[in-house]
Amino acid sequence: MRKEFVVIGLGRFGGSIVKELVSQGANVMAIDWSPERVDDFAQIATQAVVANTTDEAVIKSLGLWNFEHVIVAIGEDIQASILTTLILKELGVPQITVKATNDYHEKVLRKIGADFVVHPERDMGIRLANHMMSNNVLDYLELSDEHSIMELRASERIAGSSLADLDIRANYGINIVGIKREEEIIVSPMPTEPILVGDILLVIGADVDINRFMKKAL
Repeated sequence: MRKEFVVIGLGRFGGSIVKELVSQGANVMAIDWSPERVDDFAQIATQAVVANTTDEAVIKSLGLWNFEHVIVAIGEDIQASILTTLILKELGVPQITVKATNDYHEKVLRKIGADFVVHPERDMGIRLANHMMSNNVLDYLELSDEHSIMELRASERIAGSSLADLDIRANYGINIVGIKREEEIIVSPMPTEPILVGDILLVIGADVDINRFMKKAL
């Protein structure tokens, strides 16, 4: 059975979500207050609707509580984002993901019951900064204020050593949970697994410990 989603707000962020969900076989209702934006997605989304989602009667008429997941990707209109989220929550939508524009916005969204809150601009900025600061950082995902998952390129300094040789968990307090090696992905690698030049290490741990590992080992 195809999964069904609603995406409210068809700017760059919301629009990219619609396209990706559709490409993966999902049914997607795309909603925006702008007729021009809705027209752009009329041939992409399963259904494209012009609507003001701050009006409870409008949301009810669209039957949005019947969808398993609604993504609120409204841009800079924080009030519209909050009102839409509140109405969706009160109507019993099972999962609500909301784009936040700042930390205050996020706090309000969490208080009114948003299930997931994302900061696409902030997160992309952090990823870009980490990449620019070190050629070894390929990707970055913040888990909390102090913990992250990073993709790090193995250097010649550690190539040829096994995970047991490096004893990364004991020495740095972090874990290597996967290794990408060309087309192969090694999940939960064995301690005897050697690290090769060009390997991409999937590392999880406290930011301070990951940075210490990068400075000393990479």
